[in-house]
Amino acid sequence: MTKIKTCPICKKARAEDFTPFCSQRCKDLDLAKWFGDGYALPSRPASPEEIAREDWEQQD
Repeated sequence: MTKIKTCPICKKARAEDFTPFCSQRCKDLDLAKWFGDGYALPSRPASPEEIAREDWEQQD
């Protein structure tokens, strides 16, 4: 028995055109979560000095 893969946003069946989502709407909602900091990768907070150093190094 195969398990039906579902959309990670609304849990409906996936559509081939929008995999892994079911529709353009769910695809757009996921993108909006990324843009709005709805998702985050675990890490330690950066200090202001580290951020300034990285900015300085990128300018070289």
